[in-house]
Amino acid sequence: MASNGHWLSEHVRDIDDFPSPGFTFRDITPLLADGAAFGRAIDELADRFDDAPADRVLGMEARGFIIAAPVAYRMGAGFVPVRKAGKLPWAVIREEYSLEYGSDKLEVHRDAIFPGERILVIDDVLATGGTAAATVRLVEALNGIVVGIGVLIELEDLGGRAKLAGHRVESLARY
Repeated sequence: MASNGHWLSEHVRDIDDFPSPGFTFRDITPLLADGAAFGRAIDELADRFDDAPADRVLGMEARGFIIAAPVAYRMGAGFVPVRKAGKLPWAVIREEYSLEYGSDKLEVHRDAIFPGERILVIDDVLATGGTAAATVRLVEALNGIVVGIGVLIELEDLGGRAKLAGHRVESLARY
């Protein structure tokens, strides 16, 4: 259960020992399956950034796509997918990052962000902060301005927020 008692926790399933022993995966599939709850989550996340207009909303592969695209639509902004290495078909920039159970690389098209554009980064979960921090570095490498980072769920004990120091972070539910 979320430490702040947020309604979202009623729509999140805990899966122990996934993706490896000792971890508890926060599965948002029940949230996605409930149209009213999913819509409410998108609205609440977008509302957190009403004071921070964005030109584009970035979503990280793969569950971040599901959350970021409707947030972008709701905000009247474009959507940009941030993908794992080798998935994008055109010229990319790449950033390596660490996560709670290994490391990986993220890529974005070089023309996805123009200098000075205001960028909102959206994902489903903030854990160790590696994915979000790598995405912020991609945005900044393309001279975009990160207006905020929004997530459905924040796993506070993993300290991901610290890797995003200096950036606005909004989470709907904290565990």
